[in-house]
Amino acid sequence: MPRFLLSNDDGYLAPGLAALAEAIRPLGDLEVLAPEQDRSGASNSLTLDRPLRMRTGLNGFHYLVGGTPTDCVHLAVTGIFAETPDMVVSGINRGANMGDDVLYSGTVAAATEGRFLGLPAIAVSLAGRDCTHFSTA
Repeated sequence: MPRFLLSNDDGYLAPGLAALAEAIRPLGDLEVLAPEQDRSGASNSLTLDRPLRMRTGLNGFHYLVGGTPTDCVHLAVTGIFAETPDMVVSGINRGANMGDDVLYSGTVAAATEGRFLGLPAIAVSLAGRDCTHFSTA
């Protein structure tokens, strides 16, 4: 069964993360590691100046206190979990990541970090006037 790592840049309580977890869970094993808070626009930044701590929220998702989306993927792929994921999925971002936005997007950066580490990866974003229909994204 494939192992998926799910992350985002909107934080572990974001509705897009929950919707994507629900969609992925039937496809294989799922680990979720996301930032504690919204880190939109964090780009591909890594935290180098302080220790990061992983916690588990009441929703069952893991989060990094003070971490970025790239931190989450890097630590998850390089050994914070017992099993290495087979694929990285990032999102669902509330709002479009198009054009120049992809350079600053933490959602895209999480997927990019997965690729840097040799895994297939995808970033999912929701664009439109009403960015609340995560289940259809």
